[in-house]
Amino acid sequence: MTTTSWHERANSLQIDGRAFIGGERVWAKSEQQFENLSPIDGRKLGMVARCDGADVDLAVAAARAAFEDRRWAGKSPAQRKRTLIKFADLVQKYGPELALLETLDMGKPIKYSQSVDVGATANCLRWYGEAIDKIYDEIAPTAANSLALITREPVGVVAAIVPWNYPMIMAAWKIAPALAAGNSVVLKPSEKSPLTALRLAEIALEAGIPPGVFNVLPGYGHEAGAALGLHMDVDCIGFTGSTRVGKQILQMAGQSNLKRAWTELGGKSANIVCADCPDLDKAVQAAIGSIYFNQGESCNAPSRLFVEASIKEQFLEKAMAMMPDFQPGDPLDENTVMGAIVDATQLKTVMGYIEAGKSGGAKLLSGGRQARTDTGGYYVEPTLFDQVDSGMTIAREEIFGPVLSVLSFTDVKDAVKQANATPYGLQAAVWTADISKAIQTSRALRAGTVHVNQYDGDDITVPFGGYKQSGNGRDKSLHAFDKYTELKTTWIQIG
Repeated sequence: MTTTSWHERANSLQIDGRAFIGGERVWAKSEQQFENLSPIDGRKLGMVARCDGADVDLAVAAARAAFEDRRWAGKSPAQRKRTLIKFADLVQKYGPELALLETLDMGKPIKYSQSVDVGATANCLRWYGEAIDKIYDEIAPTAANSLALITREPVGVVAAIVPWNYPMIMAAWKIAPALAAGNSVVLKPSEKSPLTALRLAEIALEAGIPPGVFNVLPGYGHEAGAALGLHMDVDCIGFTGSTRVGKQILQMAGQSNLKRAWTELGGKSANIVCADCPDLDKAVQAAIGSIYFNQGESCNAPSRLFVEASIKEQFLEKAMAMMPDFQPGDPLDENTVMGAIVDATQLKTVMGYIEAGKSGGAKLLSGGRQARTDTGGYYVEPTLFDQVDSGMTIAREEIFGPVLSVLSFTDVKDAVKQANATPYGLQAAVWTADISKAIQTSRALRAGTVHVNQYDGDDITVPFGGYKQSGNGRDKSLHAFDKYTELKTTWIQIG
């Protein structure tokens, strides 16, 4: 589709900001709404339901009723499998619409909304659908007069709270395994990007997921999100977002009914490039491409780049040559690779960190300014700092924007020590041709995922999550079922 076509389609798009409860679109009980503005040019996309505790009560009641009468949990594994696979097929069918909603809502390039977000969402739903009838329960070893069954059962009503950087993908990571296990779900998308989640609920209903099984509540975290965290009839909550709010979610779980609480939180990922890196060009491309992908708004972005001193000058020369390729452009142009920052608040945050880098003594090599200011949107140039040390603010705090900090080292053990000197532990990488060094370094790095001689390798088959204050539990892979199921032992006397 041409750029003109995407703009034309955007102009004719009908936005429905109502919540989705019990299989129906509804406004908030309070009748409160909030404006949904697009970061690409500041246009008003429409009004969205501002849900609060009253709406949470309704959605949880609908989810509980659906769970208790087993309209979904009681279906055979083969039936649930077929429904989730149809859900995935419909996501692909409506892919252009979903991609456009994602781009308008949070600013990422339409190129990636189509090729990455829609595809990954459909793949996630399909993969967990396929997994449903391939997971077996267990029989424990017992004496001859007993039979001990170990079975997995759905936990019940699952609340899911997801962020704005990958709205569809993050939603899929939560709802796909939860639904596959037989749970009912109440999803709260970020108030900054509610549109694809609401559309997914309609598509799920079309696919055959019964009313009440999948509900979506747009709204603010301190209202709808807190109400879910404190709700006495929510059995489990999965949260992806900031570490600060993740801590609050865990506190709310403890203050209420001790619901299971799973968190995927912030990161300050370290990317270590040794002098014996087997392919320096590839290392540069991965370092630059990964930090500026999705405008740097990724929890696992490699925002701390440790380069061995003897190759740093050569590395930076190659990196600087790539910077023009990542200048922000019109997100509805299929040639654009870096789009808009999600909103004015996040833009201010990113620019504040850039100023902190300058005042803190780091050397600004590229970027550092707002871009496309005449559009009414929120854009930042890809920014590269050299001469950063681990004590600087830009090396310690998660920026969530297109800002890369370059640090130098001479001993890889020292680089690992600096890499681990953070409250986070989500992702890391090491580049070296020495297999022993690669294994030793990957073992020493305290992170949920460690890459060796690449950074972007990923698949739904592997778990994703972090150490330390990057969260608990894992999204993706079969391990995600651990979050949304209970283990039951049934001991049967047979003689």
